Amino acid sequence: MSEFANLSSAKTAPHVAAKISLGLVLLLGALTAFAPISIDMYLPSLPTIGRDLGGSASDAQITLATFLAGLAIGQFFYGPASDRWGRRWPLLFGIGLYIVGSAACALAPTMPMLALARFVQALGGCAGPVIGRAAVRDRYDARDSARVLSLLMLVMGLAPVVAPFIGAALLIVSGWRALFWVLFGFGGLMGVLTLVFLGETRSAETAAQARGEHPARAYLTLMGHRQLLGYIVSGALSSAAVFAYVSAAPGLVMGFYGVPAGHFVWIFGANAASMIAMSQANGWLLRHRTPERILMSARPISVIFAFAMALDAWAGWGGIWGVLVPLFFVFGTFGFIGPNTMAAGLSLDPRRMGSISALMGGVQFGVGALVSALITAMHDNGPRPLATVILVCMAASTLALYTLAQPKAERG
Repeated sequence: MSEFANLSSAKTAPHVAAKISLGLVLLLGALTAFAPISIDMYLPSLPTIGRDLGGSASDAQITLATFLAGLAIGQFFYGPASDRWGRRWPLLFGIGLYIVGSAACALAPTMPMLALARFVQALGGCAGPVIGRAAVRDRYDARDSARVLSLLMLVMGLAPVVAPFIGAALLIVSGWRALFWVLFGFGGLMGVLTLVFLGETRSAETAAQARGEHPARAYLTLMGHRQLLGYIVSGALSSAAVFAYVSAAPGLVMGFYGVPAGHFVWIFGANAASMIAMSQANGWLLRHRTPERILMSARPISVIFAFAMALDAWAGWGGIWGVLVPLFFVFGTFGFIGPNTMAAGLSLDPRRMGSISALMGGVQFGVGALVSALITAMHDNGPRPLATVILVCMAASTLALYTLAQPKAERG
């Protein structure tokens, strides 16, 4: 435990903002977009996929759960691998696996085969976000890395805005299988760009630490640090609220409220736009505040709006807008919560940044997969289950932040 204290408690000089490379932000943002683009593009197609493969939209949601499970499991490999062998080659391996999985999805003849192919696709795609986050922290300090992560959210946040429209258009013109061929092409493009433009960022100190330590030992050491555990749990529960919404949104908006698929993409995109806008406000605030201080202010606000959403859902106030309006503001707080939680966690041990990134991301997607499966298993498209799950997740996430992580406003 003392090694963490030595790394995280030192006084720092007054912060001077670093110059951020636009090209690097665009490339890393696209790499971290593997997950959202692979999820959001095919959401409008879930009912059609279910019918074509002999099931229902609820049956097709299983493919979302398997994708999230693949994202969670794969990260635990790529984190230590990128610490030991560098960022580039594990990333290129993951992109190659993503390409293979995308082709298998496009050719899947049955629902179980599609679910398996989605799992493989996710095992490859998760290399992008886990290694991308580590590469950010390789180059920037804690506060600047939070700024870069906010910018990455702008780039990757375009996926929930644009991807459903692309998915809906492809569904009409070419059918749902064309979606996965587009993802196949996206993977190929990212492989070329990574090979050509992404240099190695891993430090010699990180490499030496990874070579002398078994990955299991690294994970056990990290899990023994209470403050890091607090950021892991807090971030995972916040992400679980997002995954709950992603899983339930098609059934709630199109099924329960009867909104056409063409209008659903606007609603889905509006919530993503809320998160993107606040992530950019977060980048500006980070010039004057530490990530920890912003977190302490944003968390109570997220609980207030989650409570308003649950109250409206259970009381039936306002119909669809009584649910969607507070949800819009809940999503806005994620623009402050996500980048700052990740940056604060990554700052605790610079020698194991790949493993920390994997641990935080893997637990997030693991909890997200469980929550997604729970929402699917309820077989209730109404607003009450979703609103309740989001409120519980946000309240528990805030509790974990204050009791375990205990961020201090003056740090950074």
